[in-house]
Amino acid sequence: MTETVAAEIEVLPRDEYNQELVQNVHPPDWVNPEPAKRYNMVVIGAGTAGLVTAAGVGGLGGRVALVERYLMGGDCLNYGCVPSKCIIRSSRVVGEILHARELGIDIGDGAAADFGKVMQRMRRLRTRISAHDSAKRFSEEYGVDVYMGPACFTGPDTVEVAGRTLRFKKAVIAAGARAVQPEVEGLAEAGFLTNENVFTLTERPDRLVVIGAGPIGCELSQAFSRLGSQVTIIERKGQFLQREDPDAAAILAEKFRHEGIEVLLNASTTKVVVRDGKKVLYVDVEGSERQIEADQIMVGLGRAPNIEELGLEHAGVGCNKYGVVVNDKLQTSNPNIYAAGDVCSRFKFTHIADFAARIAIQNALFPGTKKFSALTIPWCTYTNPEIAHVGMYEKDAEKAGIEVDTYVRKFAEVDRAIADGEEEGFVKIHVKKGSDKIVGATIVASHAGDMISEITLAITAKIGLGSIANVIHPYPTQAEAIRQLGDAYNRTRLTPLVKRLLRWWLAWRR
Repeated sequence: MTETVAAEIEVLPRDEYNQELVQNVHPPDWVNPEPAKRYNMVVIGAGTAGLVTAAGVGGLGGRVALVERYLMGGDCLNYGCVPSKCIIRSSRVVGEILHARELGIDIGDGAAADFGKVMQRMRRLRTRISAHDSAKRFSEEYGVDVYMGPACFTGPDTVEVAGRTLRFKKAVIAAGARAVQPEVEGLAEAGFLTNENVFTLTERPDRLVVIGAGPIGCELSQAFSRLGSQVTIIERKGQFLQREDPDAAAILAEKFRHEGIEVLLNASTTKVVVRDGKKVLYVDVEGSERQIEADQIMVGLGRAPNIEELGLEHAGVGCNKYGVVVNDKLQTSNPNIYAAGDVCSRFKFTHIADFAARIAIQNALFPGTKKFSALTIPWCTYTNPEIAHVGMYEKDAEKAGIEVDTYVRKFAEVDRAIADGEEEGFVKIHVKKGSDKIVGATIVASHAGDMISEITLAITAKIGLGSIANVIHPYPTQAEAIRQLGDAYNRTRLTPLVKRLLRWWLAWRR
């Protein structure tokens, strides 16, 4: 006997695009299949890590079950990478218009962003992309048994979902993470946004206060500012983007100041009240109290793993406040259960979830020797300019006892960046002292996320900085700055002794 078991899911606003989105990633008429006697793999969670795992095992011919309680595609598709980048793309047009006069373009009174249309475009494109993550596609194309409903372990090799028991040889926990909700007096009563509901907005908030200056906070602060909101960022530390290179954060700080975004550092929100229909935040800024009115408050204080309702104790899977505990092979304390993605990793990025899933597949189904620590991990914050990084920072190298030489090329010295009017960034590469072995790099540029892959490839393939100098880059491009740092390294090899020998040789050859 089969029956419709999918819970009714509503994604706001309830327009044609969101209704189609739900039909793709949590069909209201979905019928869970009859379970196989035993699965090669049961995957809990259909975000990036879960989808990659299920598609990989299914593509290899394995019998795989994929369980999702909410929306397939997870954070990335529904309230992460996809919707945020759609909005950022629209806001970049405004940034170009603001920059137009410096490029000799008369824009008259400028252009006003239509916030409703920007959000509608985002919903339309998100729905289009959702077909890639749809229940129908995974069922028909990959042969995956897709189950809708919450999953709970009932034993070391069993999972229950919607009244059915799934038995497995191996399992992967890919349940993802959710936005952290701070305990600030009055905040819950006043109401606030996170990345999980900010994309439901159809009207622009005139005044937006963002609590937390991490990647999500910075990206959406700049986007909303350019789309017409008056934005204030509240950050408890002395630097926003705390993880990043201070020189990179300083450039973005100046950009935000120039664009009218107020950034309060060393600041914390003590309470929130609603007064005359407006939300008022009481903020301690280095010992002085300020009151800031807002139409909307957005919280971007990181992610918490979704582990509470999985029944991990029944499966013998260990966890802590940071998520499911895994070893370097992504194996949990139950040797037949692995974890991948945000539920177990401090690197909460879509591309890392993808590659972690590949490691979990190989180690779970085959004689596994793949290690997560062997990955070379790049990331990017998609502000304008973007800040991209891979490998170690100087502070990491110092902590590890690795001496480094650092090479910096400012875009004010790069022809294409000068022509583009994008001179504020730089490429910074760290090499192991006395060699050209690249240990880390940071790029601040309009498209730093695209540029960082060249350095990631060099680290992964063990290509030294000196060798990059031999790679012909098209002229003029901003990526040429990377090759120029290769030249800078090679010039250091011309020691006084080498120069004397070359001078002698060339004089003898005249």
